[in-house]
Amino acid sequence: MSDTDDGDHEERGETEGLTYAETGVDIEASEDATAALLEAFGSGLTTEYAGLLDIGDRYLALATDGVGTKLLVAEAIQDFSTIGIDCIAMNVNDLVAAGVEPVAFVDYLAIDEPDDDLTNQIGEGLAAGLEQADLTLLGGETAVMPDVISGFDLAGTCAGLAGKDDIFDGEAAVGDVLVGFPSNGIHSNGLTLAREAVTREHEYTDVFPHADADDRTIGEELLRPTRIYTDLLEPMQACNVRAAAHVTGGGWTNLLRMGENRYAIDDPLPAQSVFEFVQTEGSVSDEEMHRTFNMGTGFVVALSSEDAEDLVAETDGRVIGRVEDGESVEIRGLSLS
Repeated sequence: MSDTDDGDHEERGETEGLTYAETGVDIEASEDATAALLEAFGSGLTTEYAGLLDIGDRYLALATDGVGTKLLVAEAIQDFSTIGIDCIAMNVNDLVAAGVEPVAFVDYLAIDEPDDDLTNQIGEGLAAGLEQADLTLLGGETAVMPDVISGFDLAGTCAGLAGKDDIFDGEAAVGDVLVGFPSNGIHSNGLTLAREAVTREHEYTDVFPHADADDRTIGEELLRPTRIYTDLLEPMQACNVRAAAHVTGGGWTNLLRMGENRYAIDDPLPAQSVFEFVQTEGSVSDEEMHRTFNMGTGFVVALSSEDAEDLVAETDGRVIGRVEDGESVEIRGLSLS
């Protein structure tokens, strides 16, 4: 079902290109609001991805996040079996980006009315995510609030532990090499833009129109669960990673969270076909795609060239670029800042 009237398309003569902000999500405004919130009450020791509490010889780290509007795709096709994996992934990957080992998780489900099938499927996904991440579930909360919420929302909080020497410095150095790790597809960010794009002319139940689709529907393709990167933590620490970026909201501009440098990506990992589909259906510009989505790379680290060789040998990562003087992300002919 299209959100835009077909007759209006014909009158304009072309489909208007979508942006993330125009679909209701302004990344810069969101970051400003978060900064204002932190300024209001101050904050403890933080990294770009987690809050840290000094508990003596170690840090206790906390990260919290939700699944976002990917939930609306799950609701549209009544398949809630993987969104629990997304909830786990969005939290543990942030801890991994800080150099922290995730150890325990609690979830929060807000719902307008009890639904056994929904909660069972969410539970299946959470269990799968916990197993992948080697995490313990300490508990959770299900709140039935028909006066507050329509439908449901799923979020969680992850606790982790790290030795004080294990935390990544968080600052890439000029001359460092960048190693990228593949994503599973769209993961759990940019879904507001993706949903608007693909539903202009399609239903979620339509077959995903690419050669590698294997009869998957568009909805199933969008619901591919976020990759969990906890398996990278040990090899990253062994290879002296300086900084890491979990590529989520803000797309490739997340690399700027590793410090004010120029990140030159001259051999990016390939983007899965879902990104081409979203871009085509929404007439989305190359720049907007790279500012919104991971475009095939879910995690990036900065480290010396010698250590990068060892990391690539131990993982599925590959060298995608380098760190230079400047303050931008250069990728596929684009300059993002």
